[in-house]
Amino acid sequence: MAAVRYDSFAQFYPWYLTQHENRMCRRAHFLGTSSAIAGVAQYIDSLNPWWLVVAVVTGYGGAWIGHFFFEKNRPATFGYPWYSFRADWVMYWQMLTGKLSW
Repeated sequence: MAAVRYDSFAQFYPWYLTQHENRMCRRAHFLGTSSAIAGVAQYIDSLNPWWLVVAVVTGYGGAWIGHFFFEKNRPATFGYPWYSFRADWVMYWQMLTGKLSW
């Protein structure tokens, strides 16, 4: 984990991207986040709360697989849970719109 403590998201996000340099890690994040979105959509459609469990498990699972197997580092969520959650969505949007390769 970084020795620096980040006081703002603007400071944190560039460091966050350095923790996601491996393309397979970013792809695992993208797939996990996409699956989490699908789980939330299924919950809204069915009101079955198990879909929220699916959303959380697949969302974080994809990210953690990316870190442990491809990036070989510790997920930022362990040290910065809220910044990391927000950063994942920013990174997802940047990959979706082509501003960041995936």
